[in-house]
Amino acid sequence: MSRIDELIQDLCPSGVEYEAIAELITRSEKVHWDDLDQTDEFRYIDLSTVDRVTHSINGTETITKENAPSRAQQVVREGDVLFGTTRPMLKRYCIVPADYDGQVASTGFCVLRANTDRILTNFLFHLLGTATFYEYVQTNERGASYPAIPDNVVKKFRIPVPPLEVQREIVRVLDKFTQLEAELEAELEAELEARRAQYELYRRALLGAEERDSLQPLGKLLISVRVPKGVKRGAYGDGSAIPIVDQGKSAIAGFTDDDSFRVPAGEHIVFGDHTRAVKWVDHDFAPGADGTRVFRAREGVLPRYAFFAFQQLEIPSRGYNRHWTVAREMTVPVPSLKRQREIVTILDQFDALVNDISIGLPAELTARRKQYEYYRDRLLTFKELTA
Repeated sequence: MSRIDELIQDLCPSGVEYEAIAELITRSEKVHWDDLDQTDEFRYIDLSTVDRVTHSINGTETITKENAPSRAQQVVREGDVLFGTTRPMLKRYCIVPADYDGQVASTGFCVLRANTDRILTNFLFHLLGTATFYEYVQTNERGASYPAIPDNVVKKFRIPVPPLEVQREIVRVLDKFTQLEAELEAELEAELEARRAQYELYRRALLGAEERDSLQPLGKLLISVRVPKGVKRGAYGDGSAIPIVDQGKSAIAGFTDDDSFRVPAGEHIVFGDHTRAVKWVDHDFAPGADGTRVFRAREGVLPRYAFFAFQQLEIPSRGYNRHWTVAREMTVPVPSLKRQREIVTILDQFDALVNDISIGLPAELTARRKQYEYYRDRLLTFKELTA
């Protein structure tokens, strides 16, 4: 029997009380901008500054009463638990650390200040990650394209309130688990970064080893694909919406339901003329903002080889929207099709090892997170005390 089981058996063998979060927190504070000097500065915690995986705060901006966004209205204190109520299923929640004590948070957060005589801060934090809580959130969020859940509805959620001694032991176990996971993640991220650097060097070595007489301008390898412009982002799709590839970025920029913008699945290379980013796309998509160029490979050039050759170019800046003008004249090696296939096979294998979530190092990170989530949900499930 574990220490937690022993404590439950001794202190709450018949079950524990469940109470609304509202009954377990104290009132938070609002900012009174009119009472502040123009020189008073605060770090601003908005939704984008809370990491969805590590649940830490990063990249905050400094604000004053002169430039504060309209949503900068909440003073936070060390130990406050912040839960993002706008698009709440993105799971942006965190504990405010000491160095953010007295700073300002967006009204996009529900601020939960635990009454630590009743519930521990970290116990409440771990509860906000459980599947049960997010089932409640999904049921009660409002709005389709911009879903949100009101603060008062979040605070109505009923949670188990075991004795503080039980809470402390559960928190000790879960905090240790998250610490070990964070340490492993840091090690694996460092390994991933090293692998990416190794891949980059290997790709350049492979593509640079060809005879100089095989060099051709990039523009001769690619054919520009005419694509419709002016796509409008719609709501996040239900599976039928078309993903938008914007400026060659690695992430999907949004979705559209307008089929007139669809580029059918094929082997396309997308280049962001503003960003100098190159992306490989082999599924249906819609081109994004102006400056997004779409290409396919000419006969005699493997599309995937053309992508790797394009990707390795260091395209200098030449002012707004002129990067393709420069890139098209830059030369890349174009060996025989047999040699192109060999290079593509090697680089694809290396690329999969580094990036594919189903194999290699990223899978280890995913497995550890799922393990934590499994034990967290088990440890935070209690029999409810009945009258």
